[in-house]
Amino acid sequence: MADLELRNFTKVYQASSTDPIIGVDDLNISLEEGNFLVLVGPSGCGKSTTLRSIAGLESVSDGEIRINGKVVNDSKPKNRDIAMVFQNYALYPHMSARENMSFGLKMTTNMSDEEVSDRVERVAEMMGIADLLGDKPKELSGGQQQRVALGRAIVREPQVFLLDEPLSNLDAKLRAHMRTEIQELQNDLNITTVYVTHDQTEAMTMGDKIAILDGGKLQQVGTPLECYYTPKNRFVAGFIGEPAMNFFEMEVDERDLLSDGISYTLSESHLESIRDETSVILGIRPEDIELADEADDNTVRANVNVIEPLGDINYMHAEIGGTELTVKIPGERYVKQDTEVILTFPEEKLHLFSGETGDALCNRSLPTDESFPAQLTLDSN
Repeated sequence: MADLELRNFTKVYQASSTDPIIGVDDLNISLEEGNFLVLVGPSGCGKSTTLRSIAGLESVSDGEIRINGKVVNDSKPKNRDIAMVFQNYALYPHMSARENMSFGLKMTTNMSDEEVSDRVERVAEMMGIADLLGDKPKELSGGQQQRVALGRAIVREPQVFLLDEPLSNLDAKLRAHMRTEIQELQNDLNITTVYVTHDQTEAMTMGDKIAILDGGKLQQVGTPLECYYTPKNRFVAGFIGEPAMNFFEMEVDERDLLSDGISYTLSESHLESIRDETSVILGIRPEDIELADEADDNTVRANVNVIEPLGDINYMHAEIGGTELTVKIPGERYVKQDTEVILTFPEEKLHLFSGETGDALCNRSLPTDESFPAQLTLDSN
């Protein structure tokens, strides 16, 4: 095990034009030994570049990468004591599963053939592929190939485990199953792990911490629930959560927020948070919006466009003054399409962002352990 630290890490690509391309800009992240960090963000945000730089597959333009306190900027990949799992598995097609898993050990250690075989068989048993060790990759399913790739990394017993979108080639059901398996493995092995994904569901369910990147810049790092309930800016609020948070551009008129179809009167505590802002962005998550039976203070009227029934819940897609929104309602609650409904935005669940910078001015409070449904409680280190 090892701790991992990125200090002012910057990666610049020199393009053919005069202007360089900044892949990652001044990134600072500290990860304690045994922790699981998920790097998440849209395509091109710099997450894979960061992972490849930790592995030594990309050079560092500025700053430091430290593993167990040692700067490894100039260390070769084989000397960093890391193991990496790639998106496309990267298995040798002419080798059996056993040979794929043992190849790295034979090339980088002085272990005897018997020691290598014992370790491979022990890990294969752990991964549930002991009976597949004689098969070649073309004879294996996608999930089995993924297990071989994971097993190849695990047999190395590295200080740091790096995974680059390892589940993206699997179908939805198998992907969900492998998420659980990877979490259980990481808990059992207690290896410091960095996991790259564009899938926010993976980020929310797998990591002790998540780091959200956009345009090469770190937007926020924290526990999944901190990033969900207390996002630092509009980008994080909109990226984390499925369906995404609803946003409304509002003008500030003394103690009221105004837009086409919405007039919302704020309490003193929320007025304090917006200070001298003349415009704000009101955000509220789909599950926090409530259906009302009759109009009252701070209720809004919305036109229902589409209902998506999912059994236990329905997603209601509606419109207020030309702005679309999504509302999560119980599955047994029947709402007709092309009708008008009355909605309540509970003030304690509002998020307010600066209309100019997008920075968070006010977030809903992070729920306590007592107020969480049992299935939503996440244990973070």
